[in-house]
Amino acid sequence: MSSNKSLDKIISELKERAKELNCLYHIQELLNRTEGINKSILKEIGDAIPPGFQFPDICVVRINANQMEYATSSQFERSSWLLKTDILVQDEIVGFIEVYYTQERPQADEGPFLKEERRLIGNIAERIGLQILHSKLKSVFEEKRKNDQRGDWYAVLEMLKQTDPKLLVRLSRKMVNYLVWIGVEEAVKLMEKFTPLVVSEGGKLSTEVNRPYMKNIGPDVIDLSFEIFDLAEKHVGEKVILDTIQKWTKEDKTDFLVEVMENTGSTLSDISSAIERYHHLLPNILELTGSREMSVKVALIRRLLTTQHDFVEIARDVVTVDSFNSLIHKMIYPPSSHGFLGGKSSGLILASSILDKEYAELGLVNPVKTPKTWYITSDGLLNFMSYNNLQEMLEQKYKEIGRVKQEYPYVLQVFKNSVFSPEITKGLLMALEDLGEVPLIVRSSSLLEDRIGAAFAGKYKSLFIPNHGAKEQRLTALMDAIAEVYASIFGPDAIEYRIANKLLDYHEEMGIMIQEVVGNRVGPYFFPSFAGVAFSRNDYRWSDRINPDDGLVRMVPGLGTRAVDRVSDDYPVMLSPGNPGLKVNVSIEDILKYSPKYMDVINLDDGDFETVEVGSLLKRYGKEFPAVSRVVSVLKENMLQPARPLGMNFHNGTFVVNFDGLINRTDFMNRIKSVLEMLSKAYKGPVDIEFAHDGKDIYLLQCRSQGSRMNCLPAVIPTNVNEDNVLIRSHDYISNGLIQGISHLVYVDPEKYSEIESLEELKRVGVVIGKLNTLLPQRKFILAGPGRWGSRGDIKLGVSVSYSDINNTALLMEVAQEKNGYVPDVSFGTHFFQDLVEADIKYMPLYPHKDKAVFNTKFICDSSNVLKDLIPEADDIDKVIKVIDIRNEYNSYLNIYMNADKKTGLGLIENISD
Repeated sequence: MSSNKSLDKIISELKERAKELNCLYHIQELLNRTEGINKSILKEIGDAIPPGFQFPDICVVRINANQMEYATSSQFERSSWLLKTDILVQDEIVGFIEVYYTQERPQADEGPFLKEERRLIGNIAERIGLQILHSKLKSVFEEKRKNDQRGDWYAVLEMLKQTDPKLLVRLSRKMVNYLVWIGVEEAVKLMEKFTPLVVSEGGKLSTEVNRPYMKNIGPDVIDLSFEIFDLAEKHVGEKVILDTIQKWTKEDKTDFLVEVMENTGSTLSDISSAIERYHHLLPNILELTGSREMSVKVALIRRLLTTQHDFVEIARDVVTVDSFNSLIHKMIYPPSSHGFLGGKSSGLILASSILDKEYAELGLVNPVKTPKTWYITSDGLLNFMSYNNLQEMLEQKYKEIGRVKQEYPYVLQVFKNSVFSPEITKGLLMALEDLGEVPLIVRSSSLLEDRIGAAFAGKYKSLFIPNHGAKEQRLTALMDAIAEVYASIFGPDAIEYRIANKLLDYHEEMGIMIQEVVGNRVGPYFFPSFAGVAFSRNDYRWSDRINPDDGLVRMVPGLGTRAVDRVSDDYPVMLSPGNPGLKVNVSIEDILKYSPKYMDVINLDDGDFETVEVGSLLKRYGKEFPAVSRVVSVLKENMLQPARPLGMNFHNGTFVVNFDGLINRTDFMNRIKSVLEMLSKAYKGPVDIEFAHDGKDIYLLQCRSQGSRMNCLPAVIPTNVNEDNVLIRSHDYISNGLIQGISHLVYVDPEKYSEIESLEELKRVGVVIGKLNTLLPQRKFILAGPGRWGSRGDIKLGVSVSYSDINNTALLMEVAQEKNGYVPDVSFGTHFFQDLVEADIKYMPLYPHKDKAVFNTKFICDSSNVLKDLIPEADDIDKVIKVIDIRNEYNSYLNIYMNADKKTGLGLIENISD
């Protein structure tokens, strides 16, 4: 019951904030369409104020300004329940605003009034004061202009002399600098008078003296100002003078924005207020010069997005100052926040801005959308931990990795059973109100994530929630998901990754993205028509006719999780955007075998994330499936034809997800190629993106720099080798590289592994691999095993490991045994593959049953197993895992030669003496 009351109170407070903002925006609109303050505008302002207060039905207002007065009720009597503020013009009181309640109401911050209501009438009074000043200045100007024979500029200067002499001095300084810059010689002497130079006693500026210079005493600067503008009239004319005065005056009024941005002590609340004020004063009152606009943009990028130099250099040319106004209204942050949005959020904002700019230059509207998104700043994590006294968790990263793995489930439960501060809770409710009842995904956005050079791909959690039901239930589910994502910062994969990339000691905070899920409701399910990942560079090509810059796309029907995570029981569709006609699978048999059979969806009825069989879903809801003819083909007479929602009987026939309709009858692949090229050009290097398509539009979900590979030159393949010394020879999906001096081979026997019946024992194999990863010489051993390493799903088809279990290996080899009925899906584009790329771990699939392929099982069988020497307690699984010490046993080492152009990977046993 108390929980419901607390929630009702928060919702009530949010509604009050919305009322206050609407009131302020309405009054600003009234002032924008008038030049002065008269009785009519006072009446409209007075009538607009009560709806912004808690109790508008008993609220009356009296406004006095410019010797005029208006009251919303002629019959009310002054009461003791009063809120009053003065209207000031250049520090002079010219009126007031009084707000009365005619009946008693509960005590609040200031009598029955809220502190936010005090701020509201203060803002209204400030805006009225500015309007009166504007009117007064215009009146003085018109009077001077009428009486003086000199140009209009003289009337302006006379007006400023009386009303704002400091502004007059600043304008004069700018004008004399301008005249000097355009080469007016007389202006140099005026500059020396206006801005006294620091000179030596001899009248010259000395660069050798090591003591303070004497300062010249200048003449009266006000009088000198008129002399400067007299000179300006002679050389540039009155029009230029008036234009520059107007421009500089508008610029001068942006000092508040510059001051807030340059003050390192400014909080996000201060910045938000300044940006909002700037937005509402544009375009009539304010103006930013190019240099000032760039300064403010860079400051905003560094304060809200990231301080990373490469990112700032790209972003400053594509974002706008005003674009931050919409952003700040979607941000949730603790009091006195100095947080950032984090890497993933910043990457999406940057990519969207790049595409907006690129398409605008082509005279087109950006066709790539982004989902509605709210952001929690990075210090929201620290606020959460402080509010729940969890600061000791920060020490987790310095613990031994085995202990981190052991304690992580406990850390996870501690976080999920903690609560959020009232300020963050209010923000989350605002987000839910704005997003509505649509499924959401809660995504991590740490300060180190998706940076240029370090992606942290898949290290932190992303969680889907249905976001249906009562508001309290939706809020609870959202907070539970955020807490779980927060906890993932202390997971073993993230910590191991930070160690490997020398980021452990960096201050780590995590922002959060709360993003609507792209898609449509189909029956009880919600999902996009299709989704996937795209890479602008493809280092692993399945055809000689595909160039690296042709890129790579992995697509799946439904949610994109099966495209970015490795799954053991299914396959994505892989295509090259630059050459979509060259497919990985060509024969009908291969297309049927390797097409996606399952899709991830959100079950809105049950509130669960589910994996469903594509065929079953099509039978029930094929006619409702968005853009089904673009995604699915039907097999007829051993030929694939597009599935059509009208007239198609989805209960009969064989349906295949191959995206032929998308490739052949739309410009989707060209569009993806263009997007990748635009982003790569701005990033000055390859990128990878995540996307989703709802059947009508494509949505960009994420963008980051694509991991770069070291040691990517093709190796020279040795010839005339002794075949007895060949351990591996492969010709499929070969990349470039040379690995020398391998001392150990870790081999998981596919047959023995497939015979394990216990899930616990299958997982134990992965645990032992993880221990070997820490015991063997770093980058001096390779891993070879069945199926797909690191897959999720049926781990019987691939060893269950994570990044922290394999990050020290030099090469990961997946051995496909045809007799076991499965062939490993290539790792391209998965988070697991991204780990290999960034860590410079080579990857090689091996198909022993294919012609010219070699896997020297005799060498493996004849070699001793040193597993028990390294891990004595693992002696019971030494039939499954074999560790061969090549150097000690054979006085040899293993060299791996890889050449993509020749489609050859060779593992050669060579004597140390060689």
